[in-house]
Amino acid sequence: MASIALPTTDGSTHTLAFGEPARLDTRSTAPTSRAVYAASHVVADPLRASAENPADQIDWDATLRLRHDLWSLGLGVAESMDTAQRGMGLDWASAHELAVRTLTEAKSVGGRVVVGVATDQLKTDSPSLEEIRDAYLEQVEAIESAGGEVVLMASRHLARAASGPDDYLSVYDAVLSAATRPVVLHWLGSVFDPALVGYWGSADPTTAMDTVLQIIDNHRERVRGIKVSLLDPALEIALRRRMPDGVRVFTGDDYNYVDLIAGDGTHTSDALLGAFAALGPFASAAFARLDDGDELGFRNILGPTETLSRLLFAAPTQYYKVGVAWLAYLGGKQDHFRMIGGFETGRSLTHLAELVRAADAIGLFTDPDFTAARASAYFAVHGIR
Repeated sequence: MASIALPTTDGSTHTLAFGEPARLDTRSTAPTSRAVYAASHVVADPLRASAENPADQIDWDATLRLRHDLWSLGLGVAESMDTAQRGMGLDWASAHELAVRTLTEAKSVGGRVVVGVATDQLKTDSPSLEEIRDAYLEQVEAIESAGGEVVLMASRHLARAASGPDDYLSVYDAVLSAATRPVVLHWLGSVFDPALVGYWGSADPTTAMDTVLQIIDNHRERVRGIKVSLLDPALEIALRRRMPDGVRVFTGDDYNYVDLIAGDGTHTSDALLGAFAALGPFASAAFARLDDGDELGFRNILGPTETLSRLLFAAPTQYYKVGVAWLAYLGGKQDHFRMIGGFETGRSLTHLAELVRAADAIGLFTDPDFTAARASAYFAVHGIR
């Protein structure tokens, strides 16, 4: 079996002998026990991607192949809401084009898609509440007119402009009233984006939860659910218990998703996770077990993946997609390790090495010889042999 010398934090190297690939019984049909989406990443054009941010940094063909890979595993795609790239290299124009392309591709295979909308087309850092409302409305209309279902992402502009809960109620009331199909809200914690501290008008999560529930109660027929990305399972469970019947809670907790999805015997979470972009086959196989009523089988497959996911999402969490792209490269899902805006520099070589170890520990790499060759060549370029 293949082996590789990986760098360590003390400046030395440690040899890893790769283990066997995991044997997983995946399914191509969508899970029936839960709604499941993976937030896939964007593959950059390696010739153009850089911190200079030139236009058209996306390799469209490679990016769409990743979506087809997820659909083939029965997973839905959460598009244009990559919090590690949107607003950090992926602008609204590119996100819109990406969404339209993905929606078109989805129709050809019956794939499921939800699309993130935000206010990132605004050119000022201090827009008015009316301008923020109109920006949301523009994006909602653009996605719905293309046949898409919307995830109403948290707005950095609104976090800055709002003076309290009433401002959130006003903006969300206008946007939800205009939506033509049910929307998924998004509660994104400051651990993912420090600019969102105090979202919903309060730094106290219980008070913020009251505002979220008021918005949902005011627009019950227009809210499909809410994605909760707080990395705080107790808060998600508390929200879940207070949620009106029929409104879904989609966990975005990439640290604790197994227990949250499995549930407490009364309430469960659906899934909309960045981690599943890297763990697609494991998610597919695990939900197949859950669909069959085998919760223990679900846990046995997906439980070991949380160690890798927590490493992917280690602080600073906004750089988690570096690890997702790295694993995609090592697995042959893309031909290079370059990212939009030069984002690949957001993680150290020792972090990348730890990801190799953690991914191998669960049998993520289907061709260890191929992976070892790619990783060895990459580290060698950086002086590690």
